[in-house]
Amino acid sequence: MGLKLGDVVPNFTAQTTDGSLFDSKDYIGKKPLVIYFYPKDDTSVCTAQACSFRDQYEDFKSFGAEVIGVSSDSIESHQKFAKQYRLPFILLSDSKKQLRKLFGVPNDLLGLIPGRVTYVLDDKGKVQLIFNSMSGPIHIKKALSCIKGMSEKS
Repeated sequence: MGLKLGDVVPNFTAQTTDGSLFDSKDYIGKKPLVIYFYPKDDTSVCTAQACSFRDQYEDFKSFGAEVIGVSSDSIESHQKFAKQYRLPFILLSDSKKQLRKLFGVPNDLLGLIPGRVTYVLDDKGKVQLIFNSMSGPIHIKKALSCIKGMSEKS
């Protein structure tokens, strides 16, 4: 089923890079969020995407938004990935694919590869953008454009 435009994201929890528990209620409904799902740490497109979010992170922050990356990789993998590429944003481990299911992220490439989907939430927790594309860098442009647009409306 999954989320659709205008839906409010339900509360969820997941493990962060440092092993602590991320509780969505500490973020959702308090500030704009960019939650992006990606297939795997340390693969070429995923690394390029993460580094693009890193390079534009201050632009997102300037609009009051937080960026959160989600994959099924382990906390240890996320720690290595975040350290190696100096990622300043939160990475969540979704090893049981519960968040993928909650959000409705499809698999790509004949169902073999976890999908790459970006969700932008406004400061009330409503989904304003769902962007599904295996091309990583386009996600940053789409998400930032959506965040800017929301900022201009308020």
